[in-house]
Amino acid sequence: MSERTPTIHDVAARCGVNASTVSRAFSRPERVSPATRDRIHAIAAEMGYRPNAIARALPSGRTRTLGLLVPDITNPFFLDLIRGAERAAAAAGYTLVLADTEETSQQETTVVERLTGAVDGFVLASSRASDQRLREVHAKTRVVVVNRRVRPLPGVLIDSALGTRQAAEHLASLGHRRIAYLAGPRASWSDARRWRTLQALARHRDLEVVRIGPLAPTVEAGKAAADSAVLDDVTAVVTFNDLLAIGVLRRLRDRGIDVPGQISVVGCDDIFGADFCHPSLTTLAAPIESAGRSAVDLLLGLLAYDGPDRPRPDDTEDVVLPTSLTIRESTGPAPGRARGRSPRQRAATDRGTAKAVGASR
Repeated sequence: MSERTPTIHDVAARCGVNASTVSRAFSRPERVSPATRDRIHAIAAEMGYRPNAIARALPSGRTRTLGLLVPDITNPFFLDLIRGAERAAAAAGYTLVLADTEETSQQETTVVERLTGAVDGFVLASSRASDQRLREVHAKTRVVVVNRRVRPLPGVLIDSALGTRQAAEHLASLGHRRIAYLAGPRASWSDARRWRTLQALARHRDLEVVRIGPLAPTVEAGKAAADSAVLDDVTAVVTFNDLLAIGVLRRLRDRGIDVPGQISVVGCDDIFGADFCHPSLTTLAAPIESAGRSAVDLLLGLLAYDGPDRPRPDDTEDVVLPTSLTIRESTGPAPGRARGRSPRQRAATDRGTAKAVGASR
């Protein structure tokens, strides 16, 4: 049977001091005489005592722990963001607590309420909560948002509007005039921004843009949406994220529709594996790991303002990170209009030809 883990009371009894003195020796060492402090630290180390972070926070108000909330922990987009946040937190001597909010504002609210007080502040990535709810959280604790703009909360913005314009211009230059946008979750701030960008550009470039969604940002949702895109006779598809785009590629392949010969596909995020698709995926790339690091740096900056004579800054500037278009094999010239056949018609003709060939064997 293993030995019992020593407690703060065990250390106090061994040192001949009160438990509160042991607590101060770790949480506020300047309030304990150097000799007593050094003796407590030495005996605690000898006994294998490790002070509890929450217990240490009681007098200091700090746990040196940060909360990171993401909508879907299985989405590869968030892997680099988590990595960047973790590295920044560790470098500053903080521990990161990760939570999956399951794409719902209700779960996000529940997690924030449970962790408030147990962490020093939150990074909320692609929050699905309302602006009002985020302001309420901001009034109670330190909060930084990623991919969201809610004043007065500080945030890290990935400028997907810039990349969306690049994607639309790229498709227009290839002769595409009717494009489908596969929208993301209804509560996504970045999704709404991309749709507005596409609409504005369509007016200037004489493009037709069809919105399909809102959709769950998953491969399966992309497969289902691909059929809608074919029915809408588009020659190109721009998706909310790469998972949707991968679903589109798979469904079009199953239907015998050539990419990019009949339909071009553009994703967003450049997740791991986007270049392994067949064909490899043209997508919007963003410095996701930098977003995670920047968000934690902003949060630590807010925490540095604690104190009666150091008010919380509400005028912190957002960090804006650029996106860029990475062109691969999934985009190409629009199918020739001279032949007067849409992608749907061409796919039907190809299937008919295949059946005829099969029957003649």
